[in-house]
Amino acid sequence: MLKSLGRHPVVLRTVGTLLAAYLKFVRRTNRFVVDPPDVYDQIDGDLPVIVAMWHGQHFMAPFIRPEGYSVSVMISRSADGEINAIAAEKLGLGLIRASGSQKAHQISKRGGMRGFIEAMRVLRGGGNVALTADVPKGPARVAGPGIVQIARHSGRAILPVAVATSRSIELNSWDKASINLPFGRGAIVLGELIHVASDADDDALEASRQEVEAGLNATTRRAYELVGRSDG
Repeated sequence: MLKSLGRHPVVLRTVGTLLAAYLKFVRRTNRFVVDPPDVYDQIDGDLPVIVAMWHGQHFMAPFIRPEGYSVSVMISRSADGEINAIAAEKLGLGLIRASGSQKAHQISKRGGMRGFIEAMRVLRGGGNVALTADVPKGPARVAGPGIVQIARHSGRAILPVAVATSRSIELNSWDKASINLPFGRGAIVLGELIHVASDADDDALEASRQEVEAGLNATTRRAYELVGRSDG
């Protein structure tokens, strides 16, 4: 009964709404810096982009979006995903309900192909797409192949991003989730754009996947450095 209650639409919507309100509170009560300071001017001519982040480091990611930028975020269709989707919608983001998988037979079940098609539609329409690069349930911080395939077929660059706060609770979960806390300092870090050629073969795609991984690790380290902490 408790499990059913936890999945009730009213409960999910309430929790999602509270999550959005909490994240706004964290954003308002932390002094944030953006690194590099002029990064939005630098990438303006390359929009739209595919925004990449790590699982567990994504809660404050909605605040990377400057005012006026259109971003649709890819979120799984699980109960947890429903809460995140409601929060994201409250924070002004568009939604793509899908997720990847380590197992090929689960891709269709999780809406992976539908998510790919929707991501392509958003990018071709001039909107940015945001998604976690690592696939749910691990291994953590290992980029999956999906994000580079979207870049290859859309012709849009991948932008690694990370957000960290000086105060947070670090969970012992598969994705090393970080629950950001109010009343501290924050850093928003955007990395170098990663381009994937439309004719990339398997070796080139693997090299791009590793480049995404390295870019995300670098931006995450930098974000934690800027708030005076060590990542992990």
